[in-house]
Amino acid sequence: MGPRAAPGRPGSSGGGGGARTPAPAGPGREARTGPRKVASASAAASTLSEPPRRTQESRTRTRAPGLPTLPMEKPAASTESQGPRPALGRESVQVPDDQDFRSFRSECEAEVGWNLTYSKAGVAVWVQAVEMDRTLHKIKCRMECCDVPAETLYDVLHDIEYRKKWDSNVIETFDIARLTVNADVGYYSWRCPKPLKNRDVITLRSWLPMGADYIIMNYSVKHPKYPPRKDLVRAVSIQTGYLIQSTGPKSCIITYLAQVDPKGSLPKWVVNKSSQFLAPKAMKKMYKACIKYPEWKQKHQPHFKPWLHPEQSPLPSLALSELSVQHADSLENIDESAVTESREERAGGAGGEGSDDDASLT
Repeated sequence: MGPRAAPGRPGSSGGGGGARTPAPAGPGREARTGPRKVASASAAASTLSEPPRRTQESRTRTRAPGLPTLPMEKPAASTESQGPRPALGRESVQVPDDQDFRSFRSECEAEVGWNLTYSKAGVAVWVQAVEMDRTLHKIKCRMECCDVPAETLYDVLHDIEYRKKWDSNVIETFDIARLTVNADVGYYSWRCPKPLKNRDVITLRSWLPMGADYIIMNYSVKHPKYPPRKDLVRAVSIQTGYLIQSTGPKSCIITYLAQVDPKGSLPKWVVNKSSQFLAPKAMKKMYKACIKYPEWKQKHQPHFKPWLHPEQSPLPSLALSELSVQHADSLENIDESAVTESREERAGGAGGEGSDDDASLT
């Protein structure tokens, strides 16, 4: 849920979302010669420049969809915790610190306890069941991206206007407010395979360049103005995000990691379909989008990149005290374990109206 990645969503379909066009760079908003460098998450948390305030929340969301992976390397021995500290164990909402980013990276690189379910053409997918609660699902996807620099993939994950060109999973997605120069809170809803009910989340998202690599991650929070909707199931992102690792001037590897409580018992066919079909397909669509992005961006506000230049952000500021931790046990569980796959889903494979036609990326 990166961007605000959909938290390991169990499926996808078509849709574009109703995001407004971001404010142009224009006079006074021109990008500087280089992005603002943030040395650490701690430094970013203490650096909040006040953006222009608006009376309505900006509808320019940068949530990211689910993606796939590659053969994992064994991580070097470390005394650090292996995996992100569970967000839902916190008593209050906090912007992730340096340890959170390090532990997220460590979990992305770990291989112990993960079961490989798909490996083909540079894309791999692993799944892991959380033993203490079988309704919790973890998925890890990795993809090798030739001819795609790490910084291009990072931009693609952030750019909401471009996302509407290639991400067919989203129903609606938008930013609500920003917390620091590298953290915000926003809304994301997505389609699940029919006949399952569609899901949505409110997440605190943060991002951090780490040398030539990048991390984007999120976890669920509650916002008083955005309670659960009757037409959607409010899911809980325990920890979802992306690790982008540069492997050369024009190549990188992306790892997508998601641990989510879908707030309901899902049928086995959904889990199998997600890991063996939906995640690999989403990864390949992202790769195509990355190849087309530089040309597209030159025609669409080429200097507007608030994820690199926080002074361009049109979002209002929000105090952390306005948010609270989204505890899974406070939400309604939906039992969909007996739901069978629809004939349309079986016939269409991906179960959605989304197109893979490259023409949509021009």
